[in-house]
Amino acid sequence: MLKRFWNWLRAPHARFAVGTLLLAGGVGGILFWGGFHTVLEMTNTEAFCISCHEMRDTAYKEYTTSVHYKNASGVRATCPDCHVPRPWGPKLLRKIAASNELYHSLMGTIDTPEKYEANRLAMARRVWESMIASDSRECRNCHSFDAMDFHKQKPEAAERMQKGMKDGETCISCHKGIAHKMPDMAQGYRGMLKEIATTAGKKVDKGTVVQSLRTGALFVDADNATTDAAGDGKLLPASQATVIESKGDWVKVRMEGWQQQGAERVIYALKGQRILNAALNPELMEKVKSEAGVEDPDTGLIWSKVSLEAWTHKSMLVADRDALMAYGAEMYRSSCGTCHNLTPTDHTLANQWSGTLNAMKRFISLDDEEYRFLQKYLQLNAKDTGGKPHG
Repeated sequence: MLKRFWNWLRAPHARFAVGTLLLAGGVGGILFWGGFHTVLEMTNTEAFCISCHEMRDTAYKEYTTSVHYKNASGVRATCPDCHVPRPWGPKLLRKIAASNELYHSLMGTIDTPEKYEANRLAMARRVWESMIASDSRECRNCHSFDAMDFHKQKPEAAERMQKGMKDGETCISCHKGIAHKMPDMAQGYRGMLKEIATTAGKKVDKGTVVQSLRTGALFVDADNATTDAAGDGKLLPASQATVIESKGDWVKVRMEGWQQQGAERVIYALKGQRILNAALNPELMEKVKSEAGVEDPDTGLIWSKVSLEAWTHKSMLVADRDALMAYGAEMYRSSCGTCHNLTPTDHTLANQWSGTLNAMKRFISLDDEEYRFLQKYLQLNAKDTGGKPHG
């Protein structure tokens, strides 16, 4: 058996023996593999990473001021340690994906500080999403929950770390911006709002169902309506109404909702839910049409279904509810997804969202108008409201 196999290897094949061809192929394969691996590892160095000025003058400079570059223990994590997987398969896929980065480098997509900043949020999110998908695999090359001595951590840090471990959160959920400057998280949702605002006042013909873009004035009649007046009431953001009449830049809308007995100055979106649609002065309170009251079995409070017709400026209104909800979702992700995993909106009741958001208010950078919109978005998409339009 062995003799026949040996004779087969020595047998002539065209000009060369089969054994010679196999030997040459084996040597060639080793040389190819060695060369490929050498080139691959050359691209897996910090020197290669910062060989283009886009990285050297921005991301690398930020990294050199971080704890990953210089710290008490003298342990340094370089660019490839954090951004290139160690396992062969994921490493090769990462290198293939990096060809897109080379393309954008050649195209000059981020070749100036201004371009880099304009794209920072999008770039950061791609990295964060990749790390979430891999359960922060590269972080875990050096860090391990099992190796942590929580007694040597600050009490607050130890508590949050152990909670994150219990909840199954991944490293990047809480540690964004640890090696590089955090992007302007408002860039995304504020950009969306500007885009939505370009559609305000358009397609708000009679019979159109519209949403309020922001807090604005309501008036009993159009003759007394001016853009700088306080009005006879306030229409709150993300409130639904129907256009019933127009006069120039002013439109008369009909809104429906609920009022609680004893608190008739407010129109809520739903019975028993503190989702604010409008706040009324006495002049508008008189215009409210109310049905017979019903008792809320959970609280014993009396609620009445109501409707109100009032005037507002058309620049307050947009017809695309989905765009408005997408804006709210982006604001939620940007504001509340930086320090921890996002709680799904439908895991909390509408009335509970007010207290939950208020407890986190000091950690988020929203102005009053944005805060009101975010609260409304969360309430409209809560466990007991389901994300459906409410009038």
